[in-house]
Amino acid sequence: MNIQMSYLIVIGVFLVYFVLHSLAASIMMKQWVAKHWPDVMPFYRLAFNVLAVILSLPLLIVMFLYPGESLWQWQGVGFYLTSAVALLAVFGFFYSLQYYDLSEFWGTRQLKEHITSVYDQESFHISPLHHYVRHPWYFFALVIIWTRDVSTIQLLVYLLVTAYFVLGSRMEEQKLIAYHGEVYRKYQKKVAGIVPLPWKILSAEQAEALLAEQAEALVTKKED
Repeated sequence: MNIQMSYLIVIGVFLVYFVLHSLAASIMMKQWVAKHWPDVMPFYRLAFNVLAVILSLPLLIVMFLYPGESLWQWQGVGFYLTSAVALLAVFGFFYSLQYYDLSEFWGTRQLKEHITSVYDQESFHISPLHHYVRHPWYFFALVIIWTRDVSTIQLLVYLLVTAYFVLGSRMEEQKLIAYHGEVYRKYQKKVAGIVPLPWKILSAEQAEALLAEQAEALVTKKED
């Protein structure tokens, strides 16, 4: 396979992944499935995750079997420095797991409890990492991939993944606004999206105020 064909396959596979993944994650698609096949909804999240893994496999296969020419390799001090940064990102990712409802994330909770709701069940919360960045998983993933050695094909994949994280995070936040309303809009204004910024850090007092506002909104909604 020549390098031009590899480029085309990578771009084509990525576009298919982006369209299908974004469509399946949309509230519109969930509402459509809930209306026409309500019994399928408890399986929706689990099927969504399985589909995401399957769709990513062709991209990974092409990237590793046909990496193209090497563009740069970390050596000497740079190798140890980038490896340490990547390792910190891995630790950060595993540290963050304790603050997520993983059973809902994977879809096992919906299946076990036969949840048919279109909306996520996890309430609005602010973990320690969410004081610094709204999407810590995206941040850690970007740190890991951009501290690796890079070939021509890998560079293309990393650029596409970075673009997808930026676009995907914006689409995801439209859902979060639909779930959590004005409280999430206020949170957006106070905290950086994917890359932490020193002037956009949420204080403990601000986090408590947002959570209290969300709790009050939920009480009002139940009363109505």
